[in-house]
Amino acid sequence: MFMGEYQHSIDDKGRLTIPAKFRDGLGTSFVVTRGLDQCLFVYPMEEWKALEERLKMLPFTKADARAFTRFFFSGASECEWDKQGRVNIPSTLRDYATLQKECVVIGVSNRVEIWSKDRWENYFAESEGSFGEIAEKLVDFDL
Repeated sequence: MFMGEYQHSIDDKGRLTIPAKFRDGLGTSFVVTRGLDQCLFVYPMEEWKALEERLKMLPFTKADARAFTRFFFSGASECEWDKQGRVNIPSTLRDYATLQKECVVIGVSNRVEIWSKDRWENYFAESEGSFGEIAEKLVDFDL
């Protein structure tokens, strides 16, 4: 399980250090793809394969299903660590998530998310007031 929030910088070549505790959970090879809310999702291979199987079950005759799977898979990139424990984020994904210098790396249960620092701070500030309402909607999950 991934959890926590960490601040890191991405260099000019697109290399980002991921916290050691996340690296262990991601393994030697993992997938980085476009996430929702203009961040990046990072999945261990096992999680990615399980997600891929679920997405394959979506009906390709539905426009929304086709659009979502295109969005999700077209941005996916299999990545590995360099010798310093960094991942090289492809430029298309850096552009999508507006990653320039300061980044926030967060653990979200079965995945890691990579955010630009500004976007994360704005998202959190905008959402903070509604966390109580969201929790009430999820009451059926005994949170």
